[in-house]
Formats: sequence, structure tokens, C-alpha cells
Amino acid sequence: MSQMLQMEEAQARALALAPKMPVVWLPAQQTLGRYLAEDLPARRTQPPADLSAMDGYAIAGVGSWRIVGESRAGHPYEELLKGGQCVRISTGAHLPKGADSVLLQEDAELLHPDLVNAREAPSPGRHVRRKGFDFTCGDVVLKAGTLITPAALALAISAGHAELPVRRAPRIAVLDSGDELSADPTQCRDDQIPASNGAMIAAMLAGLGCEALRIGPVADDLAALADALKLAEDTDILVTSGGASVGDHDLLRPALEAWGAELDFWKVAMKPGKPVMVARRGDQAVLGLPGNPVSSFVTAFLFLLPLVRQAMGASAPLPRRVMLATACDLPKVGRRREFLRAYWNGESLTLSDSQDSSALLALANSNCLVDRPAHAEGTEAGTFVPSYLL
Repeated sequence: MSQMLQMEEAQARALALAPKMPVVWLPAQQTLGRYLAEDLPARRTQPPADLSAMDGYAIAGVGSWRIVGESRAGHPYEELLKGGQCVRISTGAHLPKGADSVLLQEDAELLHPDLVNAREAPSPGRHVRRKGFDFTCGDVVLKAGTLITPAALALAISAGHAELPVRRAPRIAVLDSGDELSADPTQCRDDQIPASNGAMIAAMLAGLGCEALRIGPVADDLAALADALKLAEDTDILVTSGGASVGDHDLLRPALEAWGAELDFWKVAMKPGKPVMVARRGDQAVLGLPGNPVSSFVTAFLFLLPLVRQAMGASAPLPRRVMLATACDLPKVGRRREFLRAYWNGESLTLSDSQDSSALLALANSNCLVDRPAHAEGTEAGTFVPSYLL
């Protein structure tokens, strides 16, 4: 019997099988949610010149200042300011040559239509954004593997990039298997259940910008599974749901082996989700998830999504744990690491009413997973515990 792996080792072995997607250049605004494939150097300097940080007057020297012009954003004052001169200036406008600071509008006293005095004189350099204080041409503004967020997108565009290098989204097939599955939830016999896992997994992948090829549900039959696997031959990643256990009717492993997949491992010391199967077929990664919906969700979150992020070039593909305070006592843990469904209200978390691996209502009402190590003692309310926000 295969030995159960600890989760970190299982995740590392799964990530090692991730296919490396080719680099493509896309219009910057189409790359949101992707990962940079290369370091991104700035093609320009920001700010490109000394700018005013406030509305007011750009002044030269001390004392009262005679207004000799105006500098507006996009319309700089081109002359050299001499001592005792100033120009009206707006936020973001170029600081004229010769100016040494900006007198705020509210600190200025107009003595004459063209003469300004200071109620409180600014120190030299005050209210000035110096050229290049954000970045200069040639600086690496974003590292390879960085997630392109709205802020990162704005930075890339400000650095002079209209297109960005990212890795192509992997082609992913999602296969549901099981005699008990009904493709139509409105026509489901009492001895059947609606095939919801494939839709759930495809929706999780959509959050990474990946469109999944849905296959199934497929009956527990070697010939039917062989036909279904042919549909996934040209994909980069195959993820299956159901049939990965060791029962007499769990035929996915022999079907995958007949298809040419080489098994890496198929059991992880975790609850829910022990029967996770990872295999390789050439450059194609294969991930078999349990059929119970909560188990399928948890293992997709902890294995499938990191695998896809790795294929897309993420520098940090694994989900990030945070420490959250509990609003209730937590029970002891058995021999396997447990991932408990819970709800975080912004201040503390409460466990879901049911931790059964088939309880979709409890899962849908949860927004985090509490990570409990094997053999952990019970904890009291108020204890901070490692958790994953969903």
C-alpha cells in the first residue's frame, strides 16, 4: 500500500510536474490576473521632471514674488525664474527652472494682482516631487513571476509598456467520473447526484483566467474512461474528480495507466482529501481529485490552483496562510492534518456547523479554511490559528 505523503511534500512534487507554458506578449490591459514572464525594466523616468505636489506658486528666492506666468499640467512655464519671481502652478505641473520650492495657495497673500507674499514661507524643496523619485529609466519596476494586479498594471503602463510578457494560460481538461452522477440537475433520480464538481473546479480555474474543457460525467467503465481520456490528449493539464480511491469500482488509476500516465503519488495525509492522485503523461500533468465535493474543493484549492499558477509562471504559487483568531473552541485533531471550513467575520472565525466532506451548504457558507496539524490539542476561543482565506 502506498505511503501517505505530508502535504508540503505532496505540493512540491505536484508543482515539479507543472508544464512550463510558452511566453506570449499581450496588450497590457489584457494581462490582469496573469504573471509576468520576465523582469520589467522602466522605459521612462517617473516623474520625468521636477513637479509641483500642490496648487500654489513656484517661487525663486525669498521675500515677496512678482507673478510672471503660469505652469499647468501639460503646459510648462519655459522661462528661467529669477530671484523675486514666481509663477502660478498646479498640482503635477513642471517646476520652472530657477524655482526652489512651492508656496501653497492657502499660505499665499496677494498684495497686488501680480505680487505675492508668504504668510508662512516654505523651506527649500518643499512641495516638490523630484525627477525620478518613483523610478528612473532602466530600473526593474516589476519582477518576473509578479501577479499583475490593477496597481501593477498601472505601474507597467506608467513605465512605458503597452504590451507585457506573460505565459500562455494552460489548456485544462476537467473530467467528472462516477455512475452516480447526473449531467442534468433537473433530471436526477434518487440513486443519483448532480455532477457539480466539474462546474465548481472550472469556476475556480476561471479565477486564474483559464477556460476548462469539461468532459463527462463519465461512467465507471474502463472503455468509457478510455474514450473520455482521448478528448484530453492535447491539453496541458488534466484534472479529474472521482474514481481516485481504492474501491472495486474506482477505475481511474488503471484507465490513466492504460492511457500512458505514470503515477507519482496518490495519497496525502490530510482530511478531507486523502485520495489525491498526481501523475504525468509526457509533458502533461494529471491531477486526480476526490469525488466528495468538499474534498474536491479543498484539494483543488491546495493542489490544482498552485499547479496552474506554477505553469503560468507565478513566483509564489501556493496560497498564503494568515493567522486568525477563533471565536470558538477547536477540537483535538487525529492522525491526519485537517482543513476545517469556517467563516471569518473580519474579527474572528467560527467553524461551520458541518465538517462532512459532502456538505456543500457548509462549504458555500464558509470563506476560509482553518489549517490544523495532525495530533493537535484542542484550543480555546481567542487562539490565533493558521488559516487560508478563500
